[in-house]
Amino acid sequence: MNSRQFRRIALGMKDAIEGAHMGHPDFRANGRIFATIHPDHEWGMVKLTPDQQQKFVRENPTTFVPENGAWGRAGCTKVRLDSADEDTLGEAMTLAWQNTAMKRAAPRPKPKRTTRASRKP
Repeated sequence: MNSRQFRRIALGMKDAIEGAHMGHPDFRANGRIFATIHPDHEWGMVKLTPDQQQKFVRENPTTFVPENGAWGRAGCTKVRLDSADEDTLGEAMTLAWQNTAMKRAAPRPKPKRTTRASRKP
């Protein structure tokens, strides 16, 4: 697996688009990031749940590693591209896409309207 193949799998997800985040490629669904390619192009990241992350790390410890810090504890999982196989990465990518695409965008608060009566002259 390499970054080009990672990109192909990510963009194969329904309505996935590529963008950029902090100078490296990211992949979004419903406006939210579900995967990225690290700047070194040796690692990718898939946004799993903590339970999903544990499963992939346990079953494929040379390929999947939690990201550092709070991101890793939240389920963001590094993927060592040169040790990943297409089927396993495809499964992880699909879960990451589902986790993200199925979330509704957070509602934005409506701005408060001022009335003439509430304005001071």
